[in-house]
Amino acid sequence: MKRDLLSIRDLSRSELHGIVDTGIHLKALRNAGTDHSLPRKHTLGMIFEKASTRTRISFEVGMFELGGHALFLNPNDMQLGRGEEVRDTARTLSRYLSLIMLRSYRHETAVELAAYAGIPVINGLSDREHPCQILADIMTIQEEFGRTEGLRVAYIGDSNNVCNSLLLAAPMAGYEMAVASPEGFGPKEEIQELADRAGARYELCISPEEAVSGADVVYTDTWVSMGTESERETRLRAFAGFTVNELLMEKAADGAKVMHCLPAHRGEEISGVVMDGPSSVIWNQAENRLHAQKALMKMLLG
Repeated sequence: MKRDLLSIRDLSRSELHGIVDTGIHLKALRNAGTDHSLPRKHTLGMIFEKASTRTRISFEVGMFELGGHALFLNPNDMQLGRGEEVRDTARTLSRYLSLIMLRSYRHETAVELAAYAGIPVINGLSDREHPCQILADIMTIQEEFGRTEGLRVAYIGDSNNVCNSLLLAAPMAGYEMAVASPEGFGPKEEIQELADRAGARYELCISPEEAVSGADVVYTDTWVSMGTESERETRLRAFAGFTVNELLMEKAADGAKVMHCLPAHRGEEISGVVMDGPSSVIWNQAENRLHAQKALMKMLLG
């Protein structure tokens, strides 16, 4: 039976930790120069409605290192761009490929693609969730602290798809979360209800200082995501005071680490000093997209 990863909730607790452990193992093999190709060659189709740096490169390199081949599929170069229905594209690609990864504007597009595809579909990003990013994040936290259980993760800024997946993963990874967003930019009620049902431990804070107090991990993301560019000036005003800088980091726990899923806008959501400073694990986090996604593809391919 084929598996999809559309939401981080599609994984069980043991599967999430299994992917993290496998990712750490694959990283060690790569660093040692040890071949870790899969027994047979596989093909990955990558559909990008949204531009990408880390998602495209990590998936493409990852499938190559697993002994397979990845294809970059721009909707404008496909019949999707000329009005072919998603379900028809899904059925066709299923006859050619081993896996599909989609980076879409609407989460519903990923859901429809998976419903009609006969092969696993991976949500490489949607307006609702970013599960692949969170797999890499949890792997990074595991490497840095040797555990994810019992840690406090503070998320500062726009409660977007990354925040959603980070919050929904909390019960499986065992960390507690504190989210600080300006009024109107916090987690939607739908996400909170899902987190509540899953048993997530989290608090919604009115200030960044409150959220960061005693935090082991301080996480932020851009205030202006793709699709919200027209709101830039409004958002910059709303998020004034939510920059992760040196003063804010003084409120965090000793040895706290700073994370950002990138791309970053230095001087807006994060200061350059913090981003490039000793508490930053941002570049390890970016690298781990490769290893965690290889582990995910390996699992989905059985």
